Amino acid sequence: MRAIRFHGRGDIRFADVPEPPPPTEGQVRLRVRMAGICGSDLHNFATGQWISRLPVTPGHEFCAEVLSVGEGVGGLVPGDLVVVDSRANCGECDHCRQGAGNLCRRMGFVGEVCDGGFAEQSVQPARRLLKVPAGIDPAVAAMTEPLAVALRVVRQLAASAGAEVLVAGGGCIGGLVALLLRELGLHPVLLADRNADRTRLLEDVTGIRTVALEARAVRDACGGREPAFGVEATGSGEVLNRLIGCMRSGGRVAMVGLFDGVQSVDVNQVVERELSLVGCSVFQDEFRDALALLPRLADRLAALATQPIALEDVPAAYQRLRSGGVPQLKMLVRP
Repeated sequence: MRAIRFHGRGDIRFADVPEPPPPTEGQVRLRVRMAGICGSDLHNFATGQWISRLPVTPGHEFCAEVLSVGEGVGGLVPGDLVVVDSRANCGECDHCRQGAGNLCRRMGFVGEVCDGGFAEQSVQPARRLLKVPAGIDPAVAAMTEPLAVALRVVRQLAASAGAEVLVAGGGCIGGLVALLLRELGLHPVLLADRNADRTRLLEDVTGIRTVALEARAVRDACGGREPAFGVEATGSGEVLNRLIGCMRSGGRVAMVGLFDGVQSVDVNQVVERELSLVGCSVFQDEFRDALALLPRLADRLAALATQPIALEDVPAAYQRLRSGGVPQLKMLVRP
C-alpha cells in the first residue's frame, strides 16, 4: 500500500509498504479516508523529538472507515466512519486512572510510537475510535483532533464571560481557539499573526479582529485597557514575551504552542504583575465534545482547510507549511 514514512530528522519519504496485518483482539483495521498535517508533525520532522521508533508512518489527525474488527470489538462494524484519538497513553498510571490521560507518565502519540494515518490503511485499538456523526464529511471529521486541542485551551483559559481575548498565532490551533471563543462564548477576539492571508481568512470565517502584537496597539484595540486573557499558540519565546507585555496585570495566558528547546521568559513581569501562565496539553474529555460540535461548525471548519492533497505530495507540503506560506489552517491529505 502507499504510505508516508519518517526515517529521521529532515527525512520523510513516500513509499510502497506492506498492508498492516489483520486486526487482533481489541483491534480494528481501517481505510484512511482523510488526514491532517499537524504542527507537531512538522516539529517532529525538524527535530525528531517525540519519535520512539523508526521508520514510522506519521499522522495522528485522521478519519477512517472500518474495514474489519478483531475479536472482542463491539459497537463497530465494517463501513462505520470513525475518528482516532491521537493519545497512546498507558491507561494504568495515576494520571490515567484519575481521568487525566493527557498527563500520562508514559504518554505517546499515534504516528510517533505506532504507525499513523498517512497511509491507505491503519490498524488501531478500538478504544481509540469514536463514530462520526451522520452526514459529516471526512474532511471535516479529520479536524476533530485539533478542534479538541483548541477546546482544551478554551477550557484551561476559562475567560470571563464576554471578556476580550488576545490570541498570538493564527495557525490551526490558534485559529480554532478563536473560532470556539467566538462561537461558544461570544468573546471579542484580537488575533496577532504575520500571515496576512490567514488573518483575512479568519476575519471572514470567525469574525476576529487582527492586531499588531504591541502593547499600545493592543490597548487601543481594547478601548484603552489591556486584555486579561491571552493565548500563546506559536511556540516562539519572543512571541510569548511580547504577549506577556501586552497583558493586564493579574491576567492569564494559556500556552499551547510547541517550543524548540528551553526558552527565556521575563519572569519578573510574571511575578510582579501576578500573571498566570497555564499549560494546555492535548485534551481530556474534549475529544468526544469536539466530535459533538462538528455538525454545528462543519461549514466553517471546511472553509479553514485546504483542498486535499495526495500522499505523494506530503513531503513537498511539509516544506510549504514550514515556510508559513499556506493561508488555510489545515492541510488535508486524502490517502
